[in-house]
Amino acid sequence: MADKPNTVRAGTVQKIIKSPLPDEPEKAEIAVEGADDLYKEIRIENTLTKENGDEVALKEGAQVDVIIEADPKDTDPKDTASKP
Repeated sequence: MADKPNTVRAGTVQKIIKSPLPDEPEKAEIAVEGADDLYKEIRIENTLTKENGDEVALKEGAQVDVIIEADPKDTDPKDTASKP
């Protein structure tokens, strides 16, 4: 991960959404701290994999880290000279 520019945001699992269809997985709705109000919730499949390969599910209220990273070729330097 050190090779790619990244940021980490804290998040909280707001709710677990059961699927109405048996062949679709349940979702975890995560509120991302620091995001705009209208866009702070993301929904992901509620399946995580442990180091040993076991699958686990998030619980409502769980604290999580949301990591955003990009290839260096997909980023531009920020102009920090114009900031106060």
